Amino acid sequence: MNLVSVIGLTKTYGEKVLFQDLTFGIDNGDRIGLIGVNGTGKSTLLKAIAGVEQADSGQIVTANGATIEYLPQNPVFDDKLTVLQSVFQGSSPLLRLLGDYEQLLADLALRPEDEALQSRLVKLSQEMDAGNAWELEANAKTILNRLGITNYSAIVGNLSGGQRKRVAMARALIRPSDLLILDEPTNHIDNETVEWLESYLAKMKSALLLITHDRYFLDRVTNRILELDKGKLYSYQGNYATFLEHKAAREEQTLASEDKRQNLLRRELAWLHRGAKARTTKQKARVEFAENLRDQKVDKAASKMDIAIGSQRLGNKVFELEHITKSYGDRTLIRDFSYLIGPRDRIGIIGKNGSGKSTLMEIIAGNIVPDGGIVDTGSTVKLAYYTQESIEMNEELRVIEYIREAAPYIRTIDGETISAGQMLERFLFPPSSQWTPIAKLSGGEKRRLYLLRTLMGEPNVLLLDEPTNDLDIQTLTILEDYLDHFDGTVVTVSHDRYFLDRVVDRLICFEGDAKISTYMGMYSEYQAERELLAPEKDKPVKAKEDPRAAADDTPAKKLKFTYKEQKEFESIEERIAELEDSIASVQAELAQGGTDYTRLQKLTDQEQQLQNELETAVERWAELNELAEEISRQKEAGR
Repeated sequence: MNLVSVIGLTKTYGEKVLFQDLTFGIDNGDRIGLIGVNGTGKSTLLKAIAGVEQADSGQIVTANGATIEYLPQNPVFDDKLTVLQSVFQGSSPLLRLLGDYEQLLADLALRPEDEALQSRLVKLSQEMDAGNAWELEANAKTILNRLGITNYSAIVGNLSGGQRKRVAMARALIRPSDLLILDEPTNHIDNETVEWLESYLAKMKSALLLITHDRYFLDRVTNRILELDKGKLYSYQGNYATFLEHKAAREEQTLASEDKRQNLLRRELAWLHRGAKARTTKQKARVEFAENLRDQKVDKAASKMDIAIGSQRLGNKVFELEHITKSYGDRTLIRDFSYLIGPRDRIGIIGKNGSGKSTLMEIIAGNIVPDGGIVDTGSTVKLAYYTQESIEMNEELRVIEYIREAAPYIRTIDGETISAGQMLERFLFPPSSQWTPIAKLSGGEKRRLYLLRTLMGEPNVLLLDEPTNDLDIQTLTILEDYLDHFDGTVVTVSHDRYFLDRVVDRLICFEGDAKISTYMGMYSEYQAERELLAPEKDKPVKAKEDPRAAADDTPAKKLKFTYKEQKEFESIEERIAELEDSIASVQAELAQGGTDYTRLQKLTDQEQQLQNELETAVERWAELNELAEEISRQKEAGR
């Protein structure tokens, strides 16, 4: 079934044509990834399909009754509402009911003796029972928890930008829709949450249209890729890996067609230049054909764009972190951490949001002084630090002026000296855009420009804090290629699993509660070992002795229940049954109603607490059951 038809869509921004005469459809079952260089109009296209922004011309036809849910990059909220009130904003009767219920709870917290409010609570609770709204409320809280939002009564206006984005994501995910549109959903969430979102979207029945730079996410979630390139749209059936194969074939065909055109043009021009006498007798059509060949514009596949900038010599000593400790108030992020960072190291820093990753980067950079311990920096270190914080640019400057401020000329690793303009062109700013004021660039283009300026000083140590946020896939590919040839040290914070696998070979892992472990190897290897040890979550993953070993002949570690786990496994099903009976008992009391509003409120709170305990118990049962099955498989294999 066709959900949305886009017909002849055109959109310009000032004098810049974002896209022109786009025509395509979105069908039920489509899971589409939209990719393209920053500034090509990807987000604008999503806004147009979602009905948030109007195109200059063309049509968007939505099937009768089809609903669209949209998550923008920068969601807008009523800053006075709580998290749950914001999530339950919507036009459906059930969402309005949940919104009214959350507002009533907020009012009761201020006026607990108000009998009118208490009476209203009883009525709303009965309506919630009749509409099965409790399930939707529990689902919303589960999603918020998985997204790292646990304070449901927090005022949205007090949240950070990343937290607001995650609240908006929860709001989009719980609303039933035929087409879910997500603009950069993987920004501002950690690796574990991205993996959860993958599995959640895989279970959804609605069609999906999204923008993301996370290539693993694209590969695992999508079944179709749309590429927006120079105002045109190219469609590829299949996931991201299939897209790469098909795009390579398309670019090869484009190059072959251009070579053929150039050869034909040379023959025609040679014929025209054979002499004045010959030219007087030539057919007019033949002359026009040669001129048309000469003037024809062909979109050639981009040649290899690189930023292989040179770097200054780096000595044997880079950073020595000795017994570093850092706290904020009562919360300790880093406790007695020591680590040696050497020349040509490729280190990734991973962990949940707020665990202290960026704090460690700031300490290494010398921007934050630790509470205890020291950072000993090598004398030859020339540092470049790409930060995720808001960048301050003089937006009155033009693109080329901003880069020339850093360095008018630079030296590449092969000894070539090139100008700032040539460097910009290698970094996807063609000459036609280099005199554009920075104020007219998109957010992603500004980040790309800032990244290039960071690299312009020929550093020998790079600190990259979330470099994958807001950068398009083509820019990330160029950055990865640069890091392949970079002769210095790289330390990066990133939640992009593909980028980590591509760039780093060792990890600093923030485990929570100021616990930091280290791991020798790729992120995917680390994650695979974590999953293997998932039932024993309190045990950190141990580093490999030799990450370069082709194989590990050590026999697999035998899994077994601890005494505590065995007892828990034997009793947990009985515990789940008890919780279900308790919930049924509380619900029966609530159904009887009554005039004791204080007791009704206590029963409502009790039911919610029991529901939370039941959800936790079921998740724990699944973990223990999986471990039991694995133990059984090992025993069978050992016979």
